[in-house]
Amino acid sequence: MVRRVAVIGAGVSGLASIKCCLDEGLEPTCFERSEDIGGLWRYTDSVDSRRISVYRSVITNTSKEMSCFSDFPCPEDFPNFLPHGLLLEYFRMYARHFSLLRHIRFKTTALNVRKRPDFIVSGQWEVVTETDGIQESHIFDAVMVCTGHYQEPYLPLASFPGIETCFKGRYLHSQEYKDTEAFRGKRVLVVGIGNTGGDLSVELSRVAEKVFLSARSSTWVVRRVSDHGFPVDMVNNTRFNHFLDCLLPSALTKRIRFRKFNSWFNHANYGLASTKSSNFKIIVNEELPFCLLSGTVVLKPTVKEFTESSAIFEDGTTEENIDVVLFATGYVFSFPFLEESVRSLIDDNRSLYKRIFPPQLEKPTLAIIGLVQLTGSVMVGAEMQARWVTGIFAGWNKLPPASRMMADVLKKKPPVKRNPSKRENLKISFISYTDEIASCAGIKPSVLRLLLTDPRLALAVFFGPCTPFQYRLVGRGKWSGARDAILNQWQRTLKPLRTRVVDDSSDGSSGWRWMCLLAPPVALAVGFLLSKYSQLGWSPWAGPQI
Repeated sequence: MVRRVAVIGAGVSGLASIKCCLDEGLEPTCFERSEDIGGLWRYTDSVDSRRISVYRSVITNTSKEMSCFSDFPCPEDFPNFLPHGLLLEYFRMYARHFSLLRHIRFKTTALNVRKRPDFIVSGQWEVVTETDGIQESHIFDAVMVCTGHYQEPYLPLASFPGIETCFKGRYLHSQEYKDTEAFRGKRVLVVGIGNTGGDLSVELSRVAEKVFLSARSSTWVVRRVSDHGFPVDMVNNTRFNHFLDCLLPSALTKRIRFRKFNSWFNHANYGLASTKSSNFKIIVNEELPFCLLSGTVVLKPTVKEFTESSAIFEDGTTEENIDVVLFATGYVFSFPFLEESVRSLIDDNRSLYKRIFPPQLEKPTLAIIGLVQLTGSVMVGAEMQARWVTGIFAGWNKLPPASRMMADVLKKKPPVKRNPSKRENLKISFISYTDEIASCAGIKPSVLRLLLTDPRLALAVFFGPCTPFQYRLVGRGKWSGARDAILNQWQRTLKPLRTRVVDDSSDGSSGWRWMCLLAPPVALAVGFLLSKYSQLGWSPWAGPQI
């Protein structure tokens, strides 16, 4: 029987894990090597090679309604996209509200996590920690690793001939970047066009003499704001849209998606992406297109090599007098504190059952929380994982036999792509994954059942944004405030914008009324289509699977 649980890391995954342990009557002890909560979202001016943190100007890419904990909505007066300071304040509010801090041992590093000699029988772990130079050994019934996937900077210098031997300027990884001051008046080359590379290129363009952005892959750029001014993730991440994505041929959905991307601006004209691209990434950046238009950022292909002061690119072009090279090349994850026999089971998260459990372990008492990159908020995914895992530890949920878990892992493991940073291997559909884990935990809502018992809520769940409150409607951990949180989510979205009221004679609620009138026949049509696909064993209406 699991009782005492070690939680390693007090970032968003660690906080959710502590709270879920308490909900299940377990006894968590969290070890956090820094002096505060928040993980990478706790900004500091100093650069610590052992700790990753955001840069000064960072703002969330997912909205507050789509990113909050499922039983603790963000304050309605908080903006929809949060600067790191406000997000950290939200984490503090969450920790205070649920009395989590007393379960955290700060400035304590987990040095070693190894199986006890009787692990096959007990499933217990020995955890060695260090605080102020003093080591201590603890025995735990289970361990939840919550260190995330931003652990060690990935700096592939060997892929850039001349950067170490010839180049006379400065080069650094984006982990070391805090603000623009050191780059004022410089000619800067940013390598990598992920979210970080795009953000830093835009920010540096305001102070640098020139910014060059080197892109290896096709990249689609999207905005946080939808066509009608709402957060784009609230508009796009709905069960209805997810149903259509599953229903329509993948070639058609890709074509629709590309057309939507190009409706903002033609990406091929900017050299960013083509509709013929088979491999591509999506980044969030409202300002990058204008910077490219104004010439303050110049897009370049992959760097071939460096000379003393210049960069030579694969298309044969050269940019002279480069002062600084900023590598926005991502991170790799590792678990140096795990014993080798366990660490070898986690080559990436695709080798884990449901991206959480190493299926080869004799006892399922080790869980990796938050090692997943979703098309939505990773915070929601991490909390969902923690709820299911603690339910298993407490005996309410069960895992299948190891053979079935291994078969599931192999079935879902696609061919390995050449991606040293492993980031692409982490990406999964937000709704698909959270629904999958919710089904395992018995907390996925049944839209059909809601349609019969609470039609208004059912329509909001199916056609509205798939906010985390949906997973508090049924099952263990059901929250009495979930229904109101769902029905009032649009009001909370608009609340921080009501700082100046203007007279608008149009009735904004008419659209909602029309949707309510049209939704029942649409739901019947959807039900008919679902019946045609039921033989395939797939249905978004499905409720808890216990």
